[in-house]
Amino acid sequence: MQVKVQSIQFSADQQLVNFINYKVNKLNLFFDNILVSEVILKIIRANSNNNKLVEIKLNIPGKELFAKKKCQSFEAATDEAVNALRRQINKYKGKLQVKN
Repeated sequence: MQVKVQSIQFSADQQLVNFINYKVNKLNLFFDNILVSEVILKIIRANSNNNKLVEIKLNIPGKELFAKKKCQSFEAATDEAVNALRRQINKYKGKLQVKN
């Protein structure tokens, strides 16, 4: 799976990008037909507490899954977004099995 990481109005360090790639690539364990994933990192307000926003969009055949989470750190927001996408993937796979 190809993972595209884009940071808005700041530059993400390589350690953060590696962490995001690792977490997003773990979604392949649940569904191996993910084509592309796009991750967008934003800082909402520099002086507030929960100001790190992570948006993850997964392109899978016939559908697009999306999760958006805001936390104190990009790592925590990435964890929450990946967990939300894992639940969406499981729900999508359940619907696929019902059709077949």
